[in-house]
Amino acid sequence: MLISVITINRNNNSGLLQTIQSVEMQDCRDFEYIVVDGASTDGSVETIHQHSEIDRMKWVSEPDSGIYNAMNKGIRMASGEYVLMLNSGDRFIDRNVLSNLATGLKNKNYPDILYGNTINTWPDGRKQKVSNPNEVFTLMSFYLSTLDHVGTCIRRQLFESIGMYNEKMKICSDWEWFMQAVAFKGIKPVYIDLDTVFFDMTGISENGGKNRQLIHDEKRSALQQALPPAILADYDYMAKEYRMIKRLHRHPWAYRLVQLIERFLFRIEKAKKSPFIR
Repeated sequence: MLISVITINRNNNSGLLQTIQSVEMQDCRDFEYIVVDGASTDGSVETIHQHSEIDRMKWVSEPDSGIYNAMNKGIRMASGEYVLMLNSGDRFIDRNVLSNLATGLKNKNYPDILYGNTINTWPDGRKQKVSNPNEVFTLMSFYLSTLDHVGTCIRRQLFESIGMYNEKMKICSDWEWFMQAVAFKGIKPVYIDLDTVFFDMTGISENGGKNRQLIHDEKRSALQQALPPAILADYDYMAKEYRMIKRLHRHPWAYRLVQLIERFLFRIEKAKKSPFIR
């Protein structure tokens, strides 16, 4: 079995139905489908029953302690070489996604992590493509951002060697896991130019302010545990400069202007024989 597709759900029957239908339509058959339901009371279990004839489908409906507890359940139920998260409300972009991912895994010599592009979608119809091609991932990459966990193929054995998702976290455990795997353990994510998943932004949009604060708090706590204070202070300082430089690169005229100003200041300091110029 190559890929285990895992869907977690709790009281999102309409979103779950869309997710299941996008799995049913896949032209690839070398996968299993796992649904972990958190004891829903909105008809989700009935929807699972109605579609339980999907080949190699496993499911459970029982109380859980949060999304990462549910995701860990799905990973433990999985038997595929890779796991791929497709949560309730998310959808494969077309019927060829899994077969294209299988081809991508083969062509890239079966890397530990394979990722493509995702399309963020909002209830008002807005869409935003998220793509990180040819990214060289460093600790700064995860200080500032992360990989999308939906639509990403992760070798299942990595959860045995690195550990499962941190169930104490509410919203950032996938970010923490990727940081541990890539920045600290040296796992190299490999990119393919493939649109994989429509990612449902409903939950984030409904609780935007609350979630942003929770994301900040959880990431900060994880960084404080992972990094010595002096190194974290350096990253705090460098992140501001990094964001500024990236912003300037989006406007070449502004970047060129800053270069000229910096060169002008350099010449002034050199003319004054500044002790900082060697």
